[in-house]
Amino acid sequence: MKLPINAARRTALAAVLLGLGGGVTLSLSGCTGADFQGSGGNAAAHDTKHGEHSAHDHSDGGEVERVMGSIDIADGEHAGDVGTVNGSVRIGDNAVVGKAEVVNGAITIGAHATAGGAEAVNGPIRVHDGAGISGTVETVNGPITLADGADVKGQVSNVNGPIKVAAAHVGGDIQTVSGDIEVGPNGKVDGGIHVQRDNSWFHSSDVPRVVIGPGSVVKGTLRFDRPVELYVSDKATIGPVQGATPKTFSGDSPPTS
Repeated sequence: MKLPINAARRTALAAVLLGLGGGVTLSLSGCTGADFQGSGGNAAAHDTKHGEHSAHDHSDGGEVERVMGSIDIADGEHAGDVGTVNGSVRIGDNAVVGKAEVVNGAITIGAHATAGGAEAVNGPIRVHDGAGISGTVETVNGPITLADGADVKGQVSNVNGPIKVAAAHVGGDIQTVSGDIEVGPNGKVDGGIHVQRDNSWFHSSDVPRVVIGPGSVVKGTLRFDRPVELYVSDKATIGPVQGATPKTFSGDSPPTS
């Protein structure tokens, strides 16, 4: 994509890797409110009243990019990569897109939609029932929710915010620094779970809570580089655990305190 989205996202993610952690602030100099259209498609219709970008005429699979404002890919439509700096991206039910990228805003992948990936810097990501993501689902600051039947082939990760995997499938690892993690009931994770050490300047003293619900399977290693509360259902299956002692629970959920 030709927007400064990738550069901004990489800057934020690089800051995380360097141990600067949450609270990423981005400065996007030289940006205007103009829309940008990738070479693969025609100009899209604008809804200037609501600041949104419609994709009803993107059946040719062209890219949809903005600096200011939200993007809405209609139900059943096809588009290439979609992204905005300030605004949200909504992918409609049964739609097909490439990557969805946002710097400041939410990403919503509709039921039974297909996307190449979903990546944000500041904002939540929600993947609805039966949607398929062939790549990763990543945000720096924000919750991630995978509804029943969602299928993510790659990694699911954030720095701050809860991660909820319902009766969904994750092909890679689940990673966080400060967020709670809940898998299931009946969630499937082919990789492992990794809660990384918080090396940020403003790290939280809250202890992450990790719950593996009934009927869930985590095949890889559960690795914890910081203290966590780990609850595992007596009807769940997990791999090796490093850095924590699992507490077994019965029923649908563990005790709240």
